[in-house]
Amino acid sequence: MIRKLITRLLNGKSRSVKTLGKRVEIGRAQHQIDASRLPNSALTVVRTLQQAGFEAYIVGGAVRDLLLGLKPKDFDVATNATPEQVKPLFRRAFLIGRRFRIVHVMFGREIIEVSTFRATLEAQTSPTVDGDERNTHELAGKHHAVDASGRVLRDNVWGPQDQDAARRDFTVNALYYDPTRDIVVDYHHGLRDLKARTLRMIGDPATRYREDPVRLLRVARFAAKLAFAIDPSTRAPIAEHAELLRNVPSARLFDETIKLLQTGHALASLDQLRRLGLHAGLLPLIDLALSQPQGEAFVMAALRDTDARIAEGKTASPSFLFACLLWPQVNSEWVALQAEGLPAIAALDQAADAVLSAQAERLAIQRRISVDMREIWSLQPRLARRTPRYVHSALEHPRFRAAFDFLLLRAQTGDADPELASWWESFQEADDAARAELIERAGRASPDPAKRKRRRRKKPAADGGEVKPAEPDATP
Repeated sequence: MIRKLITRLLNGKSRSVKTLGKRVEIGRAQHQIDASRLPNSALTVVRTLQQAGFEAYIVGGAVRDLLLGLKPKDFDVATNATPEQVKPLFRRAFLIGRRFRIVHVMFGREIIEVSTFRATLEAQTSPTVDGDERNTHELAGKHHAVDASGRVLRDNVWGPQDQDAARRDFTVNALYYDPTRDIVVDYHHGLRDLKARTLRMIGDPATRYREDPVRLLRVARFAAKLAFAIDPSTRAPIAEHAELLRNVPSARLFDETIKLLQTGHALASLDQLRRLGLHAGLLPLIDLALSQPQGEAFVMAALRDTDARIAEGKTASPSFLFACLLWPQVNSEWVALQAEGLPAIAALDQAADAVLSAQAERLAIQRRISVDMREIWSLQPRLARRTPRYVHSALEHPRFRAAFDFLLLRAQTGDADPELASWWESFQEADDAARAELIERAGRASPDPAKRKRRRRKKPAADGGEVKPAEPDATP
């Protein structure tokens, strides 16, 4: 027993040493990063830490994107200062997180995320905790812990920079830039992989996926975003480890899904998910939608629309996107419930309940987003009722614009009448007189079904017998 333990520790140590890599400093002549593209906030954080006697580098995706000539979305800083040493150096700094303790340094609405160099620890030598992140009793006081599958639940053991580089996911994300010395530090041939446009996992890919199954999704996201090839050894274990995603908290899975679909490469991301066999586990209802021709057309149109908006510098609402992704299932359920005799609006509410409940088992869609999704859906039958009452209440609804864009997508894919979408487009641009005319013409063309004459119910007779209709007046 003791011999096995010693062997395991020694093997773990040899694997770690092999994974650490060799420090290579790359000068400006090779990296050609334009320091003027760095925001003052990131430079201030780096210089403040360095002036206090600490190491500090811009790290990760920002360095990768600068080397590719892309505009980084945000800037992260890595340092050998602990979170407790970082916080007092800045006027507005906050300690964040328990699984992965970091510091958020605030500059107005901008956030610079500061992380401390992490040590590389083998899962075999880490304390194992029953359950997941919610087991706060067993996790209390632990700086590093894993669950039964090897997934890291706590990662707050500090170490030197070479170990920090080894515990990052991909070689192209393990690059450190020091703007003071104007050098890039590379331990794992990240610059070489960047030039070869290859996504390669640091260390043993299967072990790294067990440590954090979200890395499976990150492979798809970065391959889609960067148009990189996936290294064969990185790709090989993905399919057999896809089940590990079931261990990931649904809230974290939701956050990663947002990143997948809102980076401006939603179509490519979905294509990668399908190629890697990950889409069914992430959004099972999308898998069903894509198996239906009309459902696939609608989802693809929604993703194209999202990518186009982001390419134009516009925002893409997660509420609208998820409303689109789940609509084929909602619509199918809605049609079935109406066939059973439920009124349109009540049937739609019930269909939304059923689909959102099924999805919640896998993906924790935030309540505010699910509320917005329901409103976008519930406005669809109301937009079809072109009477003064319904038209004006719909137009004043906070989700009208999203609901109208949703209707346009439905019309483009044959799910709604194009004439209805065109009518609403004209109505929004018309003045009061023209709007009144549009409503009147719509009423003549298709009377409001709510105004159809209802059958009068027969009143029961006083003795419980049937009441006979009154005889017609015989008076000439």
